Amino acid sequence: MSRILHIEDDAGSRLLVRKVLAAAGHEVLDAASGLEGVRLAKTSQPDLVIVDLNIPDLDGYEVALRLRGTDSLAAVPIVAITAEGDRETSLAVGCDGFIEKPIDVRSFPAQIQRFLGGHKERPSQTGDLPLRAASHRIVERLEHKVEDLVEANARLEEVARLRREFLRNLSHEISTPMTPAVGYLKLLLNEELGPLTAMQRKALVAVDAGVSRFRGLIDTLLDVSALETGRLHFFARDYDFAKMAKRAIDEAKPRLVDKQVTLHVTPATGPTPAYGDPDKVRRAMSHLLDNAIKFTPKGGTVAVRATSRAGSDGSAETLVFEVADSGPGVPESHQEKILEVFFQADGSVTRQYGGVGLGLAFARRVAEAHGGRVQIESPPRDPWTAAELASTPLTGTLVRLELEVRPTLPAPPTDG
Repeated sequence: MSRILHIEDDAGSRLLVRKVLAAAGHEVLDAASGLEGVRLAKTSQPDLVIVDLNIPDLDGYEVALRLRGTDSLAAVPIVAITAEGDRETSLAVGCDGFIEKPIDVRSFPAQIQRFLGGHKERPSQTGDLPLRAASHRIVERLEHKVEDLVEANARLEEVARLRREFLRNLSHEISTPMTPAVGYLKLLLNEELGPLTAMQRKALVAVDAGVSRFRGLIDTLLDVSALETGRLHFFARDYDFAKMAKRAIDEAKPRLVDKQVTLHVTPATGPTPAYGDPDKVRRAMSHLLDNAIKFTPKGGTVAVRATSRAGSDGSAETLVFEVADSGPGVPESHQEKILEVFFQADGSVTRQYGGVGLGLAFARRVAEAHGGRVQIESPPRDPWTAAELASTPLTGTLVRLELEVRPTLPAPPTDG
């Protein structure tokens, strides 16, 4: 039994050829386009390829040239089959035979068997004119494809620019009316506008919590927009990395209590002097904690560790902030994507978890500005999560924020 690959975009033709050749004892593989056919030919190593000359993306001539240029397929017979095509050109680009449509189902198996047995048709013309014509047409097609790609790239660049402007404008437009709301809430909670009843205070505290969360989202939108346009200013100074980690952990504790999540902290051995923008570093840490808490089920566990270490190759010291959780984990295919702006594994409006996909993107950009990176492990491979928490192993996700101790931060943006 021979394995035959049939490249044809018409489903009816594929079905007919499959039935005829299968009845003759052959195994038939199908591909609906030229690119798919080339990929399948490389992986399946067929004994013969039947290709329609008029197929999407790569046409039959281009498929034949591509297969003939692949060492493992150079000797595989190729039979062109079409209702509209040039026999001389198909033979010139590497086909071994040419069969016109519609096929004769009675003689078709015998025709294919002849090519399997080594039969080759020869072009009736001499010289390389058919090959030159095919090459010219292929180059022309590629030229048009390149032009289309250039236009598509220009459109994508414009969309990206408009997105950045939209984010910047939206953030400013939203933050402007928030300013008086925050001010009046503070006056009311401080009872500077009159005494409050217990119920009024409870309602205002709830509103204040929502406003604070909303302001945090606006700040992140502004920062991500500024980072994408290279206009985020980092205010560099000396600070204590361990102290910033403690502040971020303390700020996260109310959310841990609300969700009944157990927190394990591996305490720092002492002060960790560093240089950079402590506010943005702390906010990056907070985003990592928020993300872990969000995906950890009620009653689950989150573990945090802030350390410093020297590179294995003797390079400069690295600051490390790690957060591990007992959540559902992140598929390997999404582990790089979740560090992109707005990406979420579940982007539906009815998803189980909240958020808009900015926190990890912000953390990654802060890390890169400080000469570092953000890494994802799911499930965690770091032995720390098992050694420190043997009773409650963390099998969800570990997010690691790495920074240089004394990075060269980006220069402040200019208006020029």
